[in-house]
Amino acid sequence: MTNSLHPHGFQRSPLPPAQEPAPEGRTARHDTAKDRPAPAAPPGGQRPKQRDAFFDNAKYLAIVLVAMGHSWEPLTDHSRTAEALYMTVYTFHMPAFILISGYFSRSFDMRPDRLKRLITGVVVPYVLFETAYTFFKRWADDDPTYDFSLLDPWYLTWFLVALFVWRMTTPIWKLVRWPVPLSLAIATLAAVSPDIGDDLDLQRVLQFLPFFVIGLHMKPEHFQLVRRRSVRILSVPAFACALAVAYWAGPRMNSAWFYHRDSVQELGAPPWTGPLMTMAMFSCSLLLVACFFAWVPRRRMWFTALGAGTLYGYLLHGFLAKGSRFWGWFDAYPWLYKPLGEIAVTVIAAVVVTALCTPPVQRVFRWSMEPKMTWAFRKDPAEQDRHRHRATARA
Repeated sequence: MTNSLHPHGFQRSPLPPAQEPAPEGRTARHDTAKDRPAPAAPPGGQRPKQRDAFFDNAKYLAIVLVAMGHSWEPLTDHSRTAEALYMTVYTFHMPAFILISGYFSRSFDMRPDRLKRLITGVVVPYVLFETAYTFFKRWADDDPTYDFSLLDPWYLTWFLVALFVWRMTTPIWKLVRWPVPLSLAIATLAAVSPDIGDDLDLQRVLQFLPFFVIGLHMKPEHFQLVRRRSVRILSVPAFACALAVAYWAGPRMNSAWFYHRDSVQELGAPPWTGPLMTMAMFSCSLLLVACFFAWVPRRRMWFTALGAGTLYGYLLHGFLAKGSRFWGWFDAYPWLYKPLGEIAVTVIAAVVVTALCTPPVQRVFRWSMEPKMTWAFRKDPAEQDRHRHRATARA
């Protein structure tokens, strides 16, 4: 886990939106300036950007589940319960992130300011954190020969690559007639194509693609459908069934199916299972994503503001998640494999990733997550004209 998942308006989120939605309960008005009173200009002359609490809540809860899933991974060999929880969460947490990323990419085009934001919010963090992760692995894992390559994303940085590719192909998905079936066909072909290789983690990019495309074509009323009381009630037995199935399938199924980073042949399955597994995994993920959204609070909560900093939590917690394995923390403390230890690991993961999403952490690492880099881009004459017109209108 993709945005993004940034996965903007930062405080930036891990799934960078091209445009924030209007606050819940408000509708767009196509009135003219003469039909409405002039709004009072806030200090600084800029209108503050409105954020939808529902999506910030969803992003925060999803990143907490990502961190919990990573903390459960070492426990899955010793605890069937941990393995069931791990498989269930991995079924929907990244699809949920990716779907939100697609939803906020609906207005993306090749306008210069949006391309700049894509570069500074996705490409630059990818280069910086891929470099940082490489040196971290060399040091923490005592592996000085580990090669640095921007073509081979390590651990969490695959999501930034995927987000860049998905965003750049957005105009295509807005143009074709049947975007979701086409994206599913591409995902299926990728699942049976072992020769794709590991460059840019294209298997994941292509196999997760349908969730981004679905998000691109969703509307606010679609989210309203899954937030109805009846859906919330039905989501409880749906999650219970998912946990039961995961508990049964744990010893019988390779959890690598949920990573979408390998073809079916690389997972030891015959090619004909590719279409079946693609559709089965896609259907299960979409169902649990809907159940997850059904229980996301729609009002402001104590953690709502943290939803704007989930890219920070996503990328930074990877050092601790991998470091705990490199340094043998779980083997050094056998009690962590006991029920109370598993609960403690879960709580620690949630607390750590929450802390990494807070404004102080954002201020420290903003230079790497959302650099302005005005020196790197030519000034856009059209954008300068827009600023002049806004200044004139305010005056």
